Amino acid sequence: MAIKEDIYYEGGPHVGDLIIGVLLAATVICIPLTVGSIVRALWLRYRITNRRITVTGGWMGRDRSDIIYSEVAKVVTVPRGFGAWGDMVVTLKMAVG
Repeated sequence: MAIKEDIYYEGGPHVGDLIIGVLLAATVICIPLTVGSIVRALWLRYRITNRRITVTGGWMGRDRSDIIYSEVAKVVTVPRGFGAWGDMVVTLKMAVG
């Protein structure tokens, strides 16, 4: 019997990340940040359910990472964009053995 997963969030990064990144392109020194925000907007996708966190990204969205909640040791959030969006750091438990 399959257990149903309830989806809490499915989508890409906040559009504000892309907007700020594109605005930073006005300064030549920030062009790498602009490229990074464009790549994230195109190929990074998140799926957060009641059972796991799935992150699909990498070049052309070819890499996938699944994190089961029982493997999580700590979650820390860092606000960005004046608190409109932010970053989430997930620390996993160490494997013994």
